[in-house]
Amino acid sequence: MTARSPGIAENNPQLCQIIVDHILTQADRRISFAEFMELALYHPQHGYYTTNSSSEGIQRDFFTSPHLGRDFGELLAVQFAEMWELLDRPRPFTLVEMGTGQGLLVADIVRYLHRHQFECFEALEYLILEKSIGLIAAQQERLQNLTQSWDGLQWRTWSDIPTGSIVGCCFSNELVDAFPVHLVQTEAGELQEVYVTIDSLDQSFKEILGPLSTPRLLDYFKLVGIDLLSDRYPKPYRTEVNLAALDWMTTVADRLQQGYVLTIDYGYKADRYYSPTRSEGTLQCYFQHRHHNDPYWAIGYQDITAHVDFTALERQGKQAGLQPIEFTQQGLFLMALGLGDRLNALSSPNPELTVQDILQRRETLHALIDPNGLGNFGVLIQSKGQDNRSPLKGLTIPPLF
Repeated sequence: MTARSPGIAENNPQLCQIIVDHILTQADRRISFAEFMELALYHPQHGYYTTNSSSEGIQRDFFTSPHLGRDFGELLAVQFAEMWELLDRPRPFTLVEMGTGQGLLVADIVRYLHRHQFECFEALEYLILEKSIGLIAAQQERLQNLTQSWDGLQWRTWSDIPTGSIVGCCFSNELVDAFPVHLVQTEAGELQEVYVTIDSLDQSFKEILGPLSTPRLLDYFKLVGIDLLSDRYPKPYRTEVNLAALDWMTTVADRLQQGYVLTIDYGYKADRYYSPTRSEGTLQCYFQHRHHNDPYWAIGYQDITAHVDFTALERQGKQAGLQPIEFTQQGLFLMALGLGDRLNALSSPNPELTVQDILQRRETLHALIDPNGLGNFGVLIQSKGQDNRSPLKGLTIPPLF
């Protein structure tokens, strides 16, 4: 484990007791790391995303592209308007935002379409799919004025949406990285799983190795074409497997009749994700804008994430009926959608902006495309029921990969 973030943060005692009780109910007194992560982040009363549902709570630990202003959402709206055109202007045109966080993107996207693509706005149906009860409450409070003036915004669950009913785009921004992951490690010539149990001496959480909890973990590596037991990899080698992401991708494909899936997150293709040099995986914890890799500290008070394997999403999507269009980077994607034009406009005289305003806005726009930060996020676009012969505007700049 690397050094933890500075600051005082004891574990949430109620949440820890819930996890302990869950472990004690198991015959072998252990749970998978995925179960631990699920409880730590999503427990309906004490999980991180419940107790930190306000924007102030989340922003104490990390920020995302929407936190930097309206530009990110407005540029996504440019892409959505083009998708609507390519789909022959359906009514309704359904946007499904999965993992909406504090609801920052919703107003930016809807406002832009209302002002600049009114016909698309008139056809728009906007569905929010959010797992955290606390975040849903925060979203509904933030978007109260919008819902009072427009009836096109609704909160739904996957069970509310029939198979093959969506014509439009299902999209997410920094969602998949927060799905609970299994931890695996090579040991004695085989792949084993990392479990969480209770230390009998001090009653703290500790890790132990054991047989894989499900054969799906081996199937996963077959899907992405990686053999961790080959001579290429150091021993031991520890990493993550996001089975929840495969289930999610299958569900999205099932509900989509025609349209697109847009996934933005930090991560790599499988050959980079499972590089022999990345022998301790990608698991990260975030507390007060610092990161470390100890998930058993500040339980309930810190975020826990793992990078996204975009090869897994692409191949699982293909098995479920989606066609991969392209994988690129956020910086290139946003530049193609017009961020460069917004930067250039700052060079023109504008009496409404002070020098400080211009410098701050320029800094914000550059942050969205910073190759050492948000600009390096992956952007995967898949489709269903489309011939894909017309290139999307966001992909007009050649990808790096």
